[in-house]
Amino acid sequence: MLRALAAALALCIAAGTAAQPPADAAKKSAAKPPAKAAQAKPGVRPAWAELTAEQQQILAPLKTDWDSLDPDRRQKWIAIAKRYPRMKAQEQERVQRRMQAWARLTPEQRRQARENYKHLAKVPRQAPNKDLRQAWAEYQALSPHERQSLVPPSSTDPRRQKH
Repeated sequence: MLRALAAALALCIAAGTAAQPPADAAKKSAAKPPAKAAQAKPGVRPAWAELTAEQQQILAPLKTDWDSLDPDRRQKWIAIAKRYPRMKAQEQERVQRRMQAWARLTPEQRRQARENYKHLAKVPRQAPNKDLRQAWAEYQALSPHERQSLVPPSSTDPRRQKH
């Protein structure tokens, strides 16, 4: 249960809000050739070229995908870019990291993240906390050997490797 909850949470975070690239990161994103050819949606506005320079800088991680975005998604990102200058620096960095993570997701991963987000949005706020607290208490009650048995065998986390 904990693994499933953690995976769902990670995908929801990746699907969440986004942030502005530092000036050098924006240049790198702008200079980088598209990794995949996005299917342009004819007549969908605004086109990337119609965004302001500030919006393009903030939304730089989405440049290669912009032409394939639906109008609603474009408006969502434009709204984030509009709020971005009023965000604290730490918030901007978080938004940027999340936007970059979102841009790296495959279309299937994005679809799954959206589904997970919709599912979690329907769950009452107190229920997950109660379930999580209960699951954590159960985990804490396990012996070290039982905890170790929960670690996937392919784990590459150096903290989990025996020395």
